[in-house]
Amino acid sequence: MTDSFQTLTTLPCNQRQYQINSLNALATSYDIDRLPYSLKILLENLLRFEDGINVTRADIEALLKWNPTATPDYEISFTPSRVIMQDFTGVPVVVDLAAMRDAMVKLGGSAGHINPLSPAELVIDHSVQVDKYGTADSLKENTAIEFSRNAERYAFLRWGQTAFQNFKVVPPNTGIVHQVNIEYLARVIFDVQGNDKSNNNHIAYPDTVVGTDSHTTMVNGLGVLGWGVGGIEAEAAMLGQPVTMLIPQVIGFKLNGQLPSGSTATDLVLTITEMLRKHGVVDKFVEFFGDGLSNLPLADRATISNMSPEFGSTCAIFPIDRETLRYLELTGRSAEQLALIEAYAKHQHLWRENGQRQADYTAVLELDLTTVEPSIAGPKRPQDRVPLRVAKENYLLNVKKMIDDRAAKAPTATGAVAVTTDGKQFMVRDGSVLIAAITSCTNTSNPAVMLAAGLLARKARAKGITSKPWVKTSLAPGSRVVTDYLEKAKLLDDLDAIGFYVVGYGCTTCIGNSGPLKPEISNAVKSHDLVGCAVLSGNRNFEGRVHPEVKMNYLASPPLVVAYALAGSLEVDLNKDPLGNDAHGKPVYLKDIWPTPKEVQDIMTSLDSAMFKRSYASVYTGDTNWNNIQVPQGQLYQWDDSSTYVKHPPYFEDMTMQLTPAADIHGARALALLGDSVTT
Repeated sequence: MTDSFQTLTTLPCNQRQYQINSLNALATSYDIDRLPYSLKILLENLLRFEDGINVTRADIEALLKWNPTATPDYEISFTPSRVIMQDFTGVPVVVDLAAMRDAMVKLGGSAGHINPLSPAELVIDHSVQVDKYGTADSLKENTAIEFSRNAERYAFLRWGQTAFQNFKVVPPNTGIVHQVNIEYLARVIFDVQGNDKSNNNHIAYPDTVVGTDSHTTMVNGLGVLGWGVGGIEAEAAMLGQPVTMLIPQVIGFKLNGQLPSGSTATDLVLTITEMLRKHGVVDKFVEFFGDGLSNLPLADRATISNMSPEFGSTCAIFPIDRETLRYLELTGRSAEQLALIEAYAKHQHLWRENGQRQADYTAVLELDLTTVEPSIAGPKRPQDRVPLRVAKENYLLNVKKMIDDRAAKAPTATGAVAVTTDGKQFMVRDGSVLIAAITSCTNTSNPAVMLAAGLLARKARAKGITSKPWVKTSLAPGSRVVTDYLEKAKLLDDLDAIGFYVVGYGCTTCIGNSGPLKPEISNAVKSHDLVGCAVLSGNRNFEGRVHPEVKMNYLASPPLVVAYALAGSLEVDLNKDPLGNDAHGKPVYLKDIWPTPKEVQDIMTSLDSAMFKRSYASVYTGDTNWNNIQVPQGQLYQWDDSSTYVKHPPYFEDMTMQLTPAADIHGARALALLGDSVTT
């Protein structure tokens, strides 16, 4: 590698000398501190990979002389440190690697030469569905169905887990990819031993990542630069190839103050989503700064970063500071790792302190955290924030057109149907909450909102009120640690008591894996064209995404998900109307059972680093279901010609050692032209 700026030096830490490319070495000639945090990460990446071909001195100078307001027009090569995948989007990547091994052998090479060059981790989290709910056996039953339904996929991934080097698989029933990423996989600063294996031959550099899932950005909350990419880009990164990109514009988002009592991180993220979507941040980096970050726990930062795709931005990053270290210590990272992160960040001008100089940004937005109020978002776009105080009016406004359209087709439709199921009779109406789901890494990664949901459940249980019988309730924690701290705080029983049993560990309702409604409710909805609703603690609520029979979907914090399950309808004004009546017939209001900040803070003591260490100690091992899978053996995958799922791709057929010159493509056409709210 080239070092034309002479930045290669050593950093003393942990009784070692770490080799680094020092940004501080540039500070005498360039104003490093005017660059946003995210661009400093890119700058270090270019310095480390400068070779005069893929990365040149001119590329580095272009970044050093970055003009924040110029239209991006300079292309650079960014080489991420690692790749992260989930099972839906990761399977094609592993299939390609398996096919490469076959081709390598046919050409006379060794199969073992085909392995990821960059660390690659795949978390199986997209395959669990809420088939069963509302009972203590829900988790066990859903897990059994999951393994039966996905047997071929899981066998293939288990083969990959054993066949490839530098590739790890986190088995099903462990957690959600992005939550596992921030709680365990993220390094923040890499510590890599050099070739001679000596104590002083260690290399330190920032953790950067690309992932085959758009919400990879959640790791930005830790100060890790990363975003979601397509499978081809992820494969290239796994094989050590850089990602080409234009030097982006960077939007600064300044935070001041502190969240008020009654407002949660979810309310904050919905406010920020609305602001950034309105501003327009497509193809831009978003970077958070300001003294308000001192009042923002890491879990809240991760909640915000997770929603970057909903803003439309490439990433949504926070700098490294004291709070970053606090969270890393809580989640079980070693003292040596924490020491290296702090020493490296401070040396490289990547450390945040209150009152520090503001970087140059393309534009700056500002939010006073004290102005954030309880909110939901919907009924079909995450950027359509609705203050809770006008949620009922918003629902009535949106439902009117649907009711008018139905009346034109079926003038006698009443919008209410009597249903009997499980020995109970009730009315299902327009606006009935048919699904209430605590799900998605967006919020299940945040102990404060999860514990608040548990406390709300405890108070509701004490008042003698429970979820309405037509509501499909579910709790899908983003990691096993969530269950541990809810259990330790004795809140899991309270959630169970009002219907929120654990149904699985993975992406459920948020990605459409909400499972079927009860047949009687489903028939009533379809036969009378009812306007059913869902309330979920996820990040996306596009029309038809959550459930094909549910027409209106609202994003909300976990405690508000519980509240709407108790209320049973979007026609209930949570600020004014009762959620139900207690055992004495007295009305119970949300204000009666909403937990105070002190109550949440007091119970946060149920979290400790031992939980995280214990939960992740055998993270790659899996349960009995995983270990009982029959796995093909050997470095080459044994393809099943009759399979309709894992097929041998044709890319390498008839390949020879002689390269065929690339030819122009003629007659290509678009396969699909999609609207703004259509997701892949």
